[in-house]
Amino acid sequence: MSRFLTPHAAGLPSTVPFTGPEALERRTGVAFRARLGANESLFGPSPMAVSAMEEAATGAWMYGDPENHDLKQALAAHHRVTPAHIAVGPGIDGLLGLVCRLVLEPGTPVVTSLGAYPTFNFHVAGYGGALTRLPYRGDHEDPEALVSMAKSLGAKLVYFANPDNPMGSHHPASVVEEMVANLPDHTLLILDEAYADLAPPGTVPTIAPDHPQVIRLRTFSKGYGLAGARVGYAVTNPELALAFDKVRDHFGMSRVSQAGALAALHDQDWLEHVQNQTLRARMRLSSIAEANGLRPLPSATNFVTIDCGRDGDYARMLLTELGKLGVFIRMPGVAPLDRCIRISLGDDQTLDRLAESLPEAIKAAG
Repeated sequence: MSRFLTPHAAGLPSTVPFTGPEALERRTGVAFRARLGANESLFGPSPMAVSAMEEAATGAWMYGDPENHDLKQALAAHHRVTPAHIAVGPGIDGLLGLVCRLVLEPGTPVVTSLGAYPTFNFHVAGYGGALTRLPYRGDHEDPEALVSMAKSLGAKLVYFANPDNPMGSHHPASVVEEMVANLPDHTLLILDEAYADLAPPGTVPTIAPDHPQVIRLRTFSKGYGLAGARVGYAVTNPELALAFDKVRDHFGMSRVSQAGALAALHDQDWLEHVQNQTLRARMRLSSIAEANGLRPLPSATNFVTIDCGRDGDYARMLLTELGKLGVFIRMPGVAPLDRCIRISLGDDQTLDRLAESLPEAIKAAG
């Protein structure tokens, strides 16, 4: 069948960035007792959002509003911009694909960090971009190096996440603002702020909404607990925001997802509850790691990355042994970051299961 594909498509690997926990359960025959690998919110969505989605489900025979009008209006008010500054899409993953489709041609230089969120790389490869990946500086992405390489290569696109996945680290707002100020004229910055709702104060930078070179990406998947609803959005200048209409699936957002996101946005009390639970769970998870001789890294997200103190082979063994015990986690994919494992936050019951399983997994991993 490959004779029907373009040469570029035929040459792409038949892989996806992540193997889902459901696929792992089917493969191993082990049901996960603790789902702590996908950075979902185990604290759940707002009850208001659940109620709104239940009500909207009776109208699921209708397409969603292709203009996402109500949600865009509410997001604009929330961010103190105009609706023209907002583009809504199927999660940050979907929006990353749309940006790559809009910006990249075969061979277009692109810069990101080695070990950063791999879905971006997946989309760059799909549209033929020439990807350069720069190493982290310690446990942080290196914004100065990213900007310098963009200047050197003439890169049209730079991807940078703050806070970062998979390390959970973050830069203060001033560092990001300096990065934006130093962008070369030919470069568009994708600023992935998926975890901004859970980050410490002083993390979110001040960037003019009309800035011509920055697309900020946000999601309802993390703090708002709606990962399964697939709702993300971009905040950018009106010209770039409008460009999404050239390529997006105009019926790609369901009525149920639109209703859930709108209700979640209006329930900031629930988000504050989740933020408080997040702080508490970070402390508990870090304590579990330390009690087992591992080193938790400072986190600005809904997961904690844990330095296992050895190499990637050992971390992979530990991940495998936890999987055998029904605990789903993930880890960074490249050295030297792969000395770590990454564990999402959870409620007390789920973290109890981790606390029970981790010593046994460490013993089995040797």
